[in-house]
Amino acid sequence: MVSQILFGETYNILEEKGNWLLVSMHLDNYKGWIDRKQSMQVTDEFVGKVRHRSNHVLADKTGEATCRSDGSKILITKGSHLPLYENGMFHLGHKLYSTTSKVKIVHRKFVVSKVSSTALAYLNVPYLWGGRSLTGIDCSGLVQVVYHICGLDLPRDASQQAQRGSAIDFADEAMPGDLAFFDNLAGEIIHVGIIIGPDLILHASGQVRIDKFDHNGIFNTEQGTYTHSLRIIKRL
Repeated sequence: MVSQILFGETYNILEEKGNWLLVSMHLDNYKGWIDRKQSMQVTDEFVGKVRHRSNHVLADKTGEATCRSDGSKILITKGSHLPLYENGMFHLGHKLYSTTSKVKIVHRKFVVSKVSSTALAYLNVPYLWGGRSLTGIDCSGLVQVVYHICGLDLPRDASQQAQRGSAIDFADEAMPGDLAFFDNLAGEIIHVGIIIGPDLILHASGQVRIDKFDHNGIFNTEQGTYTHSLRIIKRL
């Protein structure tokens, strides 16, 4: 698995092979194969309306939506998109759904003050390579979803995210909402975390956790050692 598509996110179909579809996400142009059964085809007009209106995402950790035509129910997770949402209703293709779950408007202006509280909702979620949800998430998936909810779209991978923003010279100058990137012995950026307070970083490593952070990198107090070597800090 290379990534996940959250409920309500849109994509283009690039290729078809039997029951498999090669798709490219509208959010970040990330490409991967999905099972045809997990795809609902919609019109270009529908996608255009979704992409040009304010996004609405599920704010609760989990939610439920009911199809108005047949009464069937679907479960959705935090960060899922509710296309064309209005007054407790949203559309998915030709179907109309209702939900009583808490919904958040994703404004096009980035609100950095919301980053820490949004990120903390993912605390203790298990690590999953390619994951972007509360059932499993990886380090760059965590950053992408949290920042999207707070109004800023970022690329999928840590190395791509590191190309955004302005560099911060010293670790003690980092502020909540800044991103810290970490490299391996070859100098390749392989990890990212979110600064949430003085000397504290939230990141996905084994699970989403909070660790100590300084100019050397991430210090795991349980292991009594540095686990990640700091490469650069970015402010977006």
